Amino acid sequence: MDVRRRPVKPLYTSKDASAGEPLKQQEVSSPKASDALPLPLYLTNGLFFTMFFSVMYFLLVRWREKIRNSIPLHVVTLSELLAMVSLIASVVYLLGFFGIGFVQSFVSRSNSDSWDIEDENAEQLIIEEDSRRGPCAAATTLGCVVPPPPVRKIAPMVPQQPAKVALSQTEKPSPIIMPALSEDDEEIIQSVVQGKTPSYSLESKLGDCMRAASIRKEALQRITGKSLEGLPLEGFDYESILGQCCEMPVGYVQIPVGIAGPLLLDGREYSVPMATTEGCLVASTNRGCKAIFVSGGADSVLLRDGMTRAPVVRFATAKRAAELKFFVEDPLNFETLSLMFNKSSRFARLQGIQCAIAGKNLYMRFSCSTGDAMGMNMVSKGVQNVLDYLQSEYPDMDVIGISGNFCSDKKPAAVNWIEGRGKSVVCEAIIKEEVVKKVLKTEVAALVELNLLKNLTGSAMAGALGGFNAHASNIVSAVYLATGQDPAQNVESSHCITMMEAVNDGKDLHVSVTMPSIEVGTVGGGTQLASQSACLNLLGVKGANRDAPGSNARLLATIVAGSVLAGELSLMSAISAGQLVKSHMKYNRSIKDISQVITSS
Repeated sequence: MDVRRRPVKPLYTSKDASAGEPLKQQEVSSPKASDALPLPLYLTNGLFFTMFFSVMYFLLVRWREKIRNSIPLHVVTLSELLAMVSLIASVVYLLGFFGIGFVQSFVSRSNSDSWDIEDENAEQLIIEEDSRRGPCAAATTLGCVVPPPPVRKIAPMVPQQPAKVALSQTEKPSPIIMPALSEDDEEIIQSVVQGKTPSYSLESKLGDCMRAASIRKEALQRITGKSLEGLPLEGFDYESILGQCCEMPVGYVQIPVGIAGPLLLDGREYSVPMATTEGCLVASTNRGCKAIFVSGGADSVLLRDGMTRAPVVRFATAKRAAELKFFVEDPLNFETLSLMFNKSSRFARLQGIQCAIAGKNLYMRFSCSTGDAMGMNMVSKGVQNVLDYLQSEYPDMDVIGISGNFCSDKKPAAVNWIEGRGKSVVCEAIIKEEVVKKVLKTEVAALVELNLLKNLTGSAMAGALGGFNAHASNIVSAVYLATGQDPAQNVESSHCITMMEAVNDGKDLHVSVTMPSIEVGTVGGGTQLASQSACLNLLGVKGANRDAPGSNARLLATIVAGSVLAGELSLMSAISAGQLVKSHMKYNRSIKDISQVITSS
């Protein structure tokens, strides 16, 4: 078939021709991507290629460092901003060179007004080249309108494979694993994805918690387009968490559990389970347990045991609020209030009510024993009973909230530091001089001085509230996760003051920790889960103690304090001996090359 190009409009006028000027067509050069720099083309290409891969490598290294250091990726430094600008510039150039520049150079190669293609194979090549760039690609580039070519049957083209990029330069996306699903499950998944079936209702509709979690997980992957391949689903009893531990589960997180000990406390040995992902923590606590063991063990004392809840009520005047304060704090009325409170549970026993006024608002801090339960729900039910009773006596009382933050739960507060909340425990030990030198690798005098300047003076300089210690929250969090406690209550449970003093003519070390707000339980919540229940059983405090209600929870609190004592002793010794960085580089740093791991995967 004969394919002809439309004649190009002459770039000279008839007036110029009549004047005898030479009839010479003026060449018009379109701007090219390679004109970005006044350099030869091969040098320009090499420069932009080098800039592209160098900037990509720099940004990937910086992103890997941010991920390791838990720095948000959207926090950009000036160097990263300049790198991104350079990356954009190089991408624009490369796209222009291989895209628009190629079309322009292809079209402009001919200087004649028209050309003829008589060969059928040559015509096929032109049509195929245009089909790769999309309809009217060349015409759009030149700014003209070309009628569409006649429909022809063309042999199917094999799409070009994208260039492979080294895995060290780009992140390999995680594939979305599509499990084998039945037709019924597929239908339910589509319903969840389309928003017709609420995700939270799957358990009640299906009557199968495992199946509901599986369908929810698959629907989540399809909605977000993100893979949950590393989040396990099998091997967990989802029935055990229904309605009490977690809603809308899609799997469970695996946290390794290590054992520190034996911890010799009050004449008994305990192997302390610690769930953590922080390297060196279990090893350090274990060394502290060894130092305590060979020195004769540690002793603990339970100072008080009472969970708190503080509602806030409001009156029209401060005078009326004060009247209720006097009524509540009057010993003559305590028996009546206690009777109303205690009927909520056979374990709840009201211990006292502490009031505070802010204008016409009254805060009443109820304290009660709760048996072997941590007791937040128990004390809340008792408080509600008392409020109902007071409402009949003071009808103008406006109950603002069952919790007014004077409790204070899951927040650092001076009232917990001073008055205590949950279990208040003090734990002590005398570490012999030879143990300090051989096991802890330091000196008694050095430990005493470090404790004074770091845990006491340094914390005071920082304005610490209950934080007069080295790392009590590390041990508390690890034991809490292993034994099914509320990890958020680590905030007040980690209130601790660590004291160190030279005794026996300065030869031995007396060390103690005082923790006024250890909030633990051995029944309810996460303590009933299989893994956490096993850890409680290891400590000998699983479930409720029928003979002495509350004794298991109190024993667990002393074990937490004893573990904190071991952790404080070991960390302070490491800092005193200058071993902190060395030990963390040995136990808390991966020896694997992340880039090699990514490449091998």
